[in-house]
Order: sequence, then structure tokens, then C-alpha cells
Amino acid sequence: MTLTRRHFCGLAGCGSLVLGLGGCAVNPATGKQDLLLTSDSDERQLGMQEHPKILQQFGGVYEDPAAGGYVATIGGRLAAVSETPSLGFTFTLLNSPIVNAFAVPGGYVYISRGLMLLAEDEAELAGVLGHEIGHVVARHSAQRRSRAMLAQLGAGLLGAVVGGEASQLAGSVAGLYLQSYSRDQELEADMLGIRYLRRAGYDANGMTSFLEKMRANSQLEARIAGRSPNDVDAYDITATHPRTIARVRQAASLAGNGQGRSEVRRRNPYLDTIDGMIFGDGPEQGFVRGQRFVHPVLRFEFSVPAGFSLSNTPQQVVAIDKKREAKIVFDQAPKPFQGTMTSYIGRSWAAGARVSGLEAIEINGLSAATGVVNGRMGNTPAVLRLLAIRFDARRVFRFIFIAPVPAMRQLATELQRTTYSFRCITPAAAATVRPKRLRVVQAGASVKADDFASRMSVDKLPRERFLVLNGLSENGSLGGRARVKIIAG
Repeated sequence: MTLTRRHFCGLAGCGSLVLGLGGCAVNPATGKQDLLLTSDSDERQLGMQEHPKILQQFGGVYEDPAAGGYVATIGGRLAAVSETPSLGFTFTLLNSPIVNAFAVPGGYVYISRGLMLLAEDEAELAGVLGHEIGHVVARHSAQRRSRAMLAQLGAGLLGAVVGGEASQLAGSVAGLYLQSYSRDQELEADMLGIRYLRRAGYDANGMTSFLEKMRANSQLEARIAGRSPNDVDAYDITATHPRTIARVRQAASLAGNGQGRSEVRRRNPYLDTIDGMIFGDGPEQGFVRGQRFVHPVLRFEFSVPAGFSLSNTPQQVVAIDKKREAKIVFDQAPKPFQGTMTSYIGRSWAAGARVSGLEAIEINGLSAATGVVNGRMGNTPAVLRLLAIRFDARRVFRFIFIAPVPAMRQLATELQRTTYSFRCITPAAAATVRPKRLRVVQAGASVKADDFASRMSVDKLPRERFLVLNGLSENGSLGGRARVKIIAG
């Protein structure tokens, strides 16, 4: 016998009488029966609990009231024409350069400043917000959470029957299954988002055009980082939003013709809002400047060898050589340590590992220690050189230099220079390091992309960055645009 949704909902409803978990409900947006084991108030409470954690993880709120208010206004306009206008949505512009957008239960919707700068007009941003509102209204997070609760319940029952090992296996499989939204949920969120775009008077094509820009941007970022342009899904919003342009068009067809209101893009007001916003990393995150990483807030810097590509992430700074044989990882120890740096490496950081050549050193007036651990890179024997630096009473900074044994011998002198390049900088020097900003500039009728490439304050592929930032084709034509976006230092 095959269990259908109807059978499953019936079983869940019966189970709820015993477990007090809930049951099936008709979704006002889709008309479907959803298995929901959490209430609206539970979701709102969960969103309130997660909100501070999300702000901490994604750089906090971007401190630009005009831009943040603009996002909230567009989001509020879309939420007002949804099936749950009284939910009480909260829209937050995050201080993160990563192109990202997501929603959590209770109506909390997040947009990164990186995404906002990539969008070309209000309709494109509205398309992203509409999609996230669609996830909330369709209660996709609640569905996923309910399945997780059932999976854990099933794992517990299985464990009670055949033992703890099977219970752990069932729990891990459930965790893998629930990592991201399903294809059907993404299609549903697109369909609802397009519905709200049309109801609010926006051009629904903004959703498709921005999806094209996201893919182009992901491919560019992959090229800059030395990865294949085709290897993009694991590094951006599409990792958790598995969407294609064909599926968005299918969603548009499913959404119907809408209410026939005027379809606007509103490009100029949008460009006015984002003009002057920080592009890339902000002072709180530190800056990559060629082969140099500098943190003006914490006031330190270091350099990596020529031929290494530097990238800054929220968790660590990573440098990889052009042959992809060697890697440098820099981060901060997760908690304070009061002892010596040799003790830190031997007893805390590399506890349980065999550390050879452990010794105390001094780096530009700072106490430090270094040691070596033997390991492997895939099937190749490798050397891991550990370096811990006492920066102040609360902070320990760490380097890991990783390379196969022959490459480590060849790079020894250059990596030693990186070690001793770490130093504190003065307040005056820190003040000279400023973030890059997006600027909106006028473009003449005969101007092409090549004319703006030299004005792009980026280290790599300036012409390609200009094209992607403005959603232009490879031929470099501006398509009659009177205003374009550039990156200024």
C-alpha cells in the first residue's frame, strides 16, 4: 500500500492527539494541506531567538538608514499584498558583502548589501524579497522543521527497536535530507513571489534578470578565486536556492497574469539609494589589498607571497598559490588563552597531535610560537606549520601554512617572510585604509564598457566586474543607459 499525502495527514492528525504536536492545515497561499507541527506563535518566537544570532554571524545591520528603510519599504509593499499581511514581517539589510538573501520563521527576511549592490533596479530587488516572502507565507521553514521533528521521532522509535546505532544513522540521514529547500518549494516560492510582484505593480521579469546576474557574478567570483566558472553552486545563494531561469519562467506561467497593474522597474530611484554604499569588505571585516591583508579596526596587517590569491571570509582569511599546491589560513582563536604560545599550540590548538620543532619566537614585538605537524593533502604527504601570535590579552591570532613536503621546502623562505610580515599598525596608518564604494556615474551615448574599466578600483578583471555589476553583455555596449555603476577606491 502506498501512503499518499491524504493518508499521511490523517495519520499525523491522529498522532497529534497523542503527542500534542499539531497536524495538517490548509495553506492560504497555495491551497494545499501542509503537515505543520509548529504554530504561528512558535515560529515567531523562534525567529526572535534567531535574529540576534543571524546579525552576529552576518556582520550586523548595515548602518545606512536610507538604504535599510528602502528595503523595508519595498518588502512591506510586497508583504501587504500577500496572503498574510498581518504577520508582521521584519526586513533587515545585513552588513555583508556576500550576495545572499534568506528568511527564517516568523517573517524575518534578510538581504545582504552585496546583493543590493548587484541588483540593477527596484524590480530586481523586489523579485528577491518576493521570493523570500513566498517561503515565509508558504511556511516552508515550518514544513521542514516539522519533517525534522518527525524524522527525529522516527529515529527515536527505530532506536528503541533496534538500538542506538540505527538511531544515529536515521538522525544523520534526516539531517542531510533537510539541509535546503526542495525544488518544489523553490518553484512555489518563485510562483508566490511573482504573484506579489504583479500585485504590487512591479515588472515580474526582474526576478529572471536578477537570477541571470547572480549566475554571472558567481562565475566571476569563481574565476577570481582560481576555481572553475562552472563550479559556482557551492559558493553563493544558489547553494540553498536551487533555481534555474527555466524554473522561474515556469513559476511565472503558474502564477497567471496577475491583476494587470503597471509593471515598473524604477531604476533611477534605486541607483540613487545605493550610490555611495560600501562595496566588498567593510572596516570591521578587514580588507584585501593585493597581496596584503589589513584590518584597520583591530590595527594589524600581513602580506602573502606573490602568486597567492587572497580571500576574506567571515571565519578566516585564506591564501592559495596559483598551482593550488600550498595554502595559508589565518584566523583568530575561538576563545582567550592565558598561557604561553608554546603551551597554546601543544596543549590547546594541536592537543593530541604530534608537534615537532615547537619553539617560542618573537614577531615584531609580539610573543609567538611555531611548530610542525605532519599530515596529508589527499593522498600526498604534507607539512602543516602552525603559528600562534599573542596579539593582546584577549586575542590569539593563528596561521596554518599547508603544503606537500617538496612545495613546503621551495616556499620556506617566502612563508617565513609572511610570518614576519605580521605587525601592528598605528591609528594614523589605519585611518588611511578605507573601504571601496559603489558610485553611480553618468555615461555618454558613445561610451562603452572599456571606457569604464580603468575607473574600476578592483585588483582583478576590472572590465568583467563592470559588465557583471551592470548586467551588460560581453560586447561592452551600455544599451543606451545614461547611468552606470563603478567601484571607487
